[in-house]
Formats: sequence, C-alpha cells, structure tokens
Amino acid sequence: MSDAAGRSSNPYWDLVRPYTLLPPLFGMLSGAVCAIGAVATRTGASIGGADGVDRRVIAIGLGAVMAATLNAGSNAINQLTDQENDRRNKPARPLPSGRLTPGAVLITGVFFYVAALLAAWAVGVPVGGTIHECFWIALAGAAGSLIYSVPPVRTKRWAWAAQLTIAVPRGMLLRVCGWSCVALTFNDPEPWYAGAVFFLFLLGAAATKDFADIEGDRAAGCNTWPVVHGPAGAARRVAPFLLFPWLLLPLGVVLPHPSGGPLLAGNPLALTILGIALSVYGAYIARLMLVRPDELARSENHPSWVHMYALMMVAQIGLMVAYLI
Repeated sequence: MSDAAGRSSNPYWDLVRPYTLLPPLFGMLSGAVCAIGAVATRTGASIGGADGVDRRVIAIGLGAVMAATLNAGSNAINQLTDQENDRRNKPARPLPSGRLTPGAVLITGVFFYVAALLAAWAVGVPVGGTIHECFWIALAGAAGSLIYSVPPVRTKRWAWAAQLTIAVPRGMLLRVCGWSCVALTFNDPEPWYAGAVFFLFLLGAAATKDFADIEGDRAAGCNTWPVVHGPAGAARRVAPFLLFPWLLLPLGVVLPHPSGGPLLAGNPLALTILGIALSVYGAYIARLMLVRPDELARSENHPSWVHMYALMMVAQIGLMVAYLI
C-alpha cells in the first residue's frame, strides 16, 4: 500500500527501494551464467565434479543475495548522508519525512553491508579451491559505494569522481564478481572485458539519476553533471555512453583470448547482434534525452530513465543467452 505522496506503508521498504535491487542481482546472475558458458566452450566440460551443478547453484545463489543486500545497504547509507539533498528533492523519503530516525537507518545499512560480505565470503570458488575471490571483489565494491556517499571523501560532490565510483563497482566489478561465483577471474581477461563494457555504459548513464535532483544537489554542494552543465549539456555528455560501449561486444568476438579462440566465448553471431541492437536502443534513448532535455529535470521517472534501466537489464539477459546457445 502507498499514500498520495508515493510512500509505502513500510518505511524500510522505501529505504531499501527493492526495485533498485534487480539490476545488481541480474548482473551477478549474468556474470555467473556467462562463466559457466565460457568454461564449457573453452574446455568442453562443466565446472566441478559430480556435484559441480549443485555447488554452482549454491554459489550463484549466495552471490545474488550478496549483490541485492549490498545494494540495499548502499541505498540506506546514501539516504543517511543525503538528508540535506532529500529535504528538497525527495521529502517523502523515510528520513526527511520523519518516518525513520538516522540511528535506525544507520543500523539497517550496517546490517545489510555485513550480511552481504558474509554471503560473499561463503561463496568460495568451485574451481581451484576456496580463495574467496568473490569476497575481495565485493569488499572493493562495498568500499566504492561508501566512498561515493560518506564524508570526508564523498565523491558524489564531484561529477567525474561520482561517475567513476558508481561505474567501477556497479559496472565492472559486479560482472566480475558474478563470474567469480563459479570460475577464477584474476588471470582471465574475459570477465574484465565484459565488465568494462558495463563500466563505460554506467560512466555516463549513471548521471541520469541526477537530472531530477538539481535543486537539492546544488544546495548540498554536489556538482553533478546536470548541476554543472545544465540539463542540455549533461544530456549531450551522457548520450555517447548509451550506444558506443555496446559495440565492444562484436569487437570481443574478433579479439583473441590468451588461451585461444575469441576473447568473448559466447555465440559470435548472438554477441554481434546483441551489441548492435543495444547500440540502436541506446541511440533511441539518447534521442529522447536530447529532444527535450529540460523535461529530465522535471520528472523523477522520465521515459529515458526507464528505458536506460531496461537497456541494462536487456544487456544482462542478452549476454546470458549469448553464452548459453
């Protein structure tokens, strides 16, 4: 149930914002499924022994839980440190509306961070022994999310630094962390290359969440792209990141992998079609933004933002399909 202000009857639901947990969850699943497909393609065998499938399911499940809970913790801490911004931008949220206290939000955030890191530690690696790659990658992602929100660093105050501390953990590291649930990553360029595609996408696309927050961000000293360049200037800077990164997928079919074969072990035709289709979709979204950029600053859920959300989900699911066929 929700009221006229768009709030649910449960303030913790609004704090965690469950719909935002889907992209990291699918990112982990996509990375893990692609790892399974890549190992099968390169070795002709599945991971593990007779219990390999069961071990993979457990590891992937733990990884998905980790990604979702880490994002929930990040949402809580971000709202705790964004109180000044949210009083102007989103007064219905739990803290500015008085439905939760700062102490309750802090406890919730810490709980989710700890739960996420415990889940990451439990993942291990079904191949090569339990070396906890997933944990170390998740720890780096958790640190990035805190650096983004929490003073004294709080990179959210600076446009490019903010973009980087979103794109690295949620783009690059998320996919690699998913891969690490079932296969080793530190000496394999494939998961890092695929992660770089999502890194480049989010390096620009992450700014779209800031268009509706210009007033509060400016008052709080957060120099986001929309604050610094205005809606039109920010839209022009975001646009290239919506279409060009996906062209790295067809390129990955041509580049060599150190062990032989192409760098990306998915179906070459499927990866090529996927990369082109995502670029076309990204160009359509860029056009929506560039035609009337001022509307981006007047609506929290502008159609282009919804499409960008969908674009990332389609990319994650499309990669899973390309690695399984």
